[in-house]
Amino acid sequence: MPYITTPDGVELFYQEFGSGRPVVLSHGWPLSSEAWERELKLLADNGYRAIAHDRRGHGRSSRTHDGNDMDHYAADLAALVEALDLTDLALIGHSTGGGEVVRYAARHGKGRVSKIVTVGAVPPIMVQSEANPEGTPIEVFDGLREGVLNDRSELYRDLSAAFFGTNREGSTISQGQRDDFWRQGMLVGLQSAYDCVKAFSESDFTEDLKALDVPVLIAHGDDDQIVPIAAAAYKAIELVKLGTLKVYPGAPHGIAGSYQEELDKDILAFLAE
Repeated sequence: MPYITTPDGVELFYQEFGSGRPVVLSHGWPLSSEAWERELKLLADNGYRAIAHDRRGHGRSSRTHDGNDMDHYAADLAALVEALDLTDLALIGHSTGGGEVVRYAARHGKGRVSKIVTVGAVPPIMVQSEANPEGTPIEVFDGLREGVLNDRSELYRDLSAAFFGTNREGSTISQGQRDDFWRQGMLVGLQSAYDCVKAFSESDFTEDLKALDVPVLIAHGDDDQIVPIAAAAYKAIELVKLGTLKVYPGAPHGIAGSYQEELDKDILAFLAE
């Protein structure tokens, strides 16, 4: 299985399919590169070199006690890009992964990155404050940390409902997809899962968004119960120079079903522009 080793000794697992212009996909919490299986195939089938890694502490990458923060995540992505010597690179990031690719592009990716797609992404900042009243109260994230620490198995089972919107009337998402969310979540080391909550909720990406100088597609469902659109995409689009906002009516946070089908078509169209 393919791995690269970061400067601080973490082994990162990655998947790679196809050839052509490279596209790197970054997953959300508490998932892994397997969350992108459909997109990896779709991109490879359409002439791209599709790559997705497991974030440190997630999936098949090293479980770590330290470095579970957004700066290390972005540096890990830089290590992967440099090890594979990728240029003219498109980045796609979902949720936490959206923050990761934005920070990577702003701080490490100049001259390598040519396009960015964020999906249900956490930037500019999730946590509520006086300056960000639309954000999510810190008590919600405290509850996630408590759940990770005390019974993460039940936390992931419960969280999958809001993640995929199965608590909404008319949802067509299967129990199997919810079970797969749980399966991927249980592969995350407890320390990494716990620390990542702070990374995705309290990291401020305002200056990173402002620094981007390549086209950015900001995709978000307007019924996202995990990363509410008012505090995320609607603010992020005002901060980027070359942004396009695509709102998916009724779509949840999780990428699945008809939302996934429409999103994948939009991603392919954006990459081809």
